[in-house]
Amino acid sequence: MRYRARVEYDGTGFAGSQAQAGVRTVQGELEAALARLSGGRRVAVDAAGRTDAGVHATGQVIAFTWTGRLSAEELGRALDALLPSDVAIRDLRRVPIGFHPRHDARYRDYRYSVWNGPRSPLLERTAAWVRVPLDTAAMARAATALEGRHDFRAFGAGDHGTVRTLHRVRVRRTGSLVTIDVRGDAFLRGMVRRIAAALILVGRGEVDEDTVGAALAARRPAFNGASAPAKGLCLRHVALGRRRGGEMRNGDR
Repeated sequence: MRYRARVEYDGTGFAGSQAQAGVRTVQGELEAALARLSGGRRVAVDAAGRTDAGVHATGQVIAFTWTGRLSAEELGRALDALLPSDVAIRDLRRVPIGFHPRHDARYRDYRYSVWNGPRSPLLERTAAWVRVPLDTAAMARAATALEGRHDFRAFGAGDHGTVRTLHRVRVRRTGSLVTIDVRGDAFLRGMVRRIAAALILVGRGEVDEDTVGAALAARRPAFNGASAPAKGLCLRHVALGRRRGGEMRNGDR
């Protein structure tokens, strides 16, 4: 039987979501827990997208094929009980055998958080700290140049081309917290963090808001490849349901 679930994790202690030899990863912890439930047999875990070291998630989606006798409810409780404190699963349910969260994702929502207030040890675990007051109105205007279908090679790297569609790039302030929400069909490696870095430069007044669109069009590493810290990035939601026209490309961070 095929199952999917939503996964939440604090990325601080992980070398990324995808399994890598010799380092701690989210996939590694999930597969270790499943192996304990299946008598030591490896159960491969597929994810909707990869996240880098230090990146968090509240809405990652995974899937795996299970041959045991536990019901979905029993399996969900048992798996969650075996996971470490910085990983949790939610909403485990059966899906068709051909389901793959990467291929069946219609879009992904990421949020980059910036703490624009006094130093806060707790908030700075999941947000980048910027002491200089940010001009969020200028950031929001600059962000509109990134919406739509473009070649995003200036803001990331891809194995299968660099054209992506961003449905929305929204900048908002709530008190001292500034959030950059990005919704897209898929993402290049490092793309959201480089977008966040560019918008922060605008907010600090270090570059003009029109330079973001110009950097996108130039197709060279934008702002010398500037990238915002990983701790501010969170994969918040994956919308499922295969789009017409076949599979989608890999959704990275």
